[in-house]
Amino acid sequence: VGSRYGIQPIWSLADRRYFGGWLRSLFAYDIKKDARKDAHSSLLAKKATSGLYEIQCEPLLFDEVHRELHSNADYPCEVAGSWNTWYGEQDQAVHLWRYYGGYPVLTECLNKLRLSKAYLEFHRERSKMLISQRNQLLLEFSFWNQPVPRTGPNIYELRTYRLKPGSMIEWGNHWARAIKYRQNNNEAVGGFFTQIGELYVVHHLWAYTDLQSREETRNSAWLKEGWDASVHYTVPLIQSMESRILVPTKTSPLQ
Repeated sequence: VGSRYGIQPIWSLADRRYFGGWLRSLFAYDIKKDARKDAHSSLLAKKATSGLYEIQCEPLLFDEVHRELHSNADYPCEVAGSWNTWYGEQDQAVHLWRYYGGYPVLTECLNKLRLSKAYLEFHRERSKMLISQRNQLLLEFSFWNQPVPRTGPNIYELRTYRLKPGSMIEWGNHWARAIKYRQNNNEAVGGFFTQIGELYVVHHLWAYTDLQSREETRNSAWLKEGWDASVHYTVPLIQSMESRILVPTKTSPLQ
């Protein structure tokens, strides 16, 4: 149209990046969103035998109990990370547990805890002080980094997205490409989605040296061609989102 009337369209760099990303998204390989017989978890997750996690959010932290369970070979689970909230919902502790072996191992661990006098005493004392507690069982996204111990000091950001029901496959399609834009500063720690608890919830865990590093790292992603398109297509899938800044406890493997 522009050339027909002698008017040449002017495309900014942002326009070219946006439409380039949009066109690529039309032709890129996607997991089909049609009705299918596969469970979403089998399409998006690593094997449950290696990637079953539990996230706990509670007002109190009993680091001694976590340290004992983490070091006890009789309990087939481990603390992947443990934090106190710095910014976000205050006076909250967040723990991320890993169960190698999936649901059978989780059941084994729970049965052993019911026979532990130390844990039962801890549970009784904790119940007197708790106002609320939440937990969810999670699977890892297959395309995300796996949480591994790291040295500090770091702060962590837990970004939680509550998606529209039925949109998890589409979210996974876009983030399978988007995660490559967030690797330069080793900030990607882990990505998870819920299996039990509040459903269609996604958790992304990031590590930064400090808040200034967080800002610079996030801003640098916008300079990479394709990141803007990833954001554009995932935002409509979100019903609500939350960000917490976390500080690791002294015994957390993720420092």
